[in-house]
Amino acid sequence: MLNIVWPIFIIISFIYGIFSGNLKELNSSIFESINSVIELSLNLLGTMCFWCGIMKIATETTVAEKLTKILKPIIRIIFPEVRKNSKTEKEISMNMIANILGLGNAATPLGLKAMKSMQEENKDKEKLTNSMTMFIILNTASIQIIPTTVIAIRNSMGSDNPTKIIFPIWVASISAALVRNYTNKNFYKNE
Repeated sequence: MLNIVWPIFIIISFIYGIFSGNLKELNSSIFESINSVIELSLNLLGTMCFWCGIMKIATETTVAEKLTKILKPIIRIIFPEVRKNSKTEKEISMNMIANILGLGNAATPLGLKAMKSMQEENKDKEKLTNSMTMFIILNTASIQIIPTTVIAIRNSMGSDNPTKIIFPIWVASISAALVRNYTNKNFYKNE
């Protein structure tokens, strides 16, 4: 639907710009927008490359094992079906760390690996386990301590205080996780 709506808006804007005599303003706004998009893309790309590199280094060194040890008590409570000391535990912890750092793009491949590992451990391949469902809930809520991507966007757009968004993001993501978990439990009770 949007692939129809947006082109219509763009065409109407061009036609209006031509007939209203604002062709010069239309051209200048197009090129200003292109400059803004390129600047924003480069800032985000730099931030993502930096944090994805940090996550890659962490997964290939003992840092991942240390972080997994720190998160093990939480992982065992939240994901009781996951075997202890498995690669799934490590993948879940790395995904959680990437989400906590606000690195959605780095968290996605780690989350996919964790889901694949949980599916391998799943006895009934046709249904999600409770741990898989909880993992989806946590990833959707994306609890973040440092919302890196949002801070990078706010910084590149010239915000006076790009980190001002941190507390509202904490409240929103924790609330989303609690609500999703509550509705998930009620959904399975009614089956």
